[in-house]
Amino acid sequence: MLAELVLQSALTFLSREVPRWANENHCYSCHNNGDAARALYLARTRGHVVPNEALADTTAFLIAPAKWDDIHGAPAASDRKLGRIQFSAALAEAVRTGAVRDRTALLAAADSLARMQDPDGSWRVDTGGLPGAPATYGAPLATYLSRRTLETADPTRFAPQIARATTWLARARPASTLDAAAFLLADPKRRDCRDLLLRSQTSDGAWGPQPRTPAEVFDTAIVIMALGASDPAAARGRAWLVKMQERDGGWPETTRPSGSQSYAERISTTAWAVYALLESARR
Repeated sequence: MLAELVLQSALTFLSREVPRWANENHCYSCHNNGDAARALYLARTRGHVVPNEALADTTAFLIAPAKWDDIHGAPAASDRKLGRIQFSAALAEAVRTGAVRDRTALLAAADSLARMQDPDGSWRVDTGGLPGAPATYGAPLATYLSRRTLETADPTRFAPQIARATTWLARARPASTLDAAAFLLADPKRRDCRDLLLRSQTSDGAWGPQPRTPAEVFDTAIVIMALGASDPAAARGRAWLVKMQERDGGWPETTRPSGSQSYAERISTTAWAVYALLESARR
């Protein structure tokens, strides 16, 4: 019951913030219209209240991929590659959940995304040498989400790119908690990543960017999804995530380094927390 109240409070927060960015800034952002919209699409299919006006403008934007390069919002504003990854993931979620039924736009977005794949099979994005953050992702999470988008768009048409991504995800080794979680999401049989995550859980039940570092909402959310709700460690993480929600329905932003203030990171952090709670409740 508590988790449901937490979710609805968070969805009310995101339903207000998703359209607000474009209304006030006359452009679209990776955090509001990418990550946050993706969480709202999923929530609606799980029976949660998401007003039509929360997603109408974003949906119209997402089905026009030619407009995606006109993005704003730090720190990802200058990274068009990351913007494509995030908007493509949101559009793929809209298609998976039935919010968008015509797949034409998703195929166009997937074509563009496929051309951005690196020769080794990954989608590399710059994190400044730090572990990925909610608005920078890092290569493992970016590659996992990009592969998922291509699988949703057309697994036959994009089979070569999917295969290269799968090979990279299987061979790469984690440099952070987030990396390990992304690799485990990509392949639930990655025992090395599962063991690392279980060893890295903090005493309060959550996860930080590295073993024995203070817990962060973003890292905890990704790990919960990777472990699955049946894992007792994930259940402890979920309880911590619920406890960390702020009064307005959002979550405190995860930043690299920790402790900074960022509207972009807060919206994306909240979106990932919501997505994790929704996904872990399903399993």
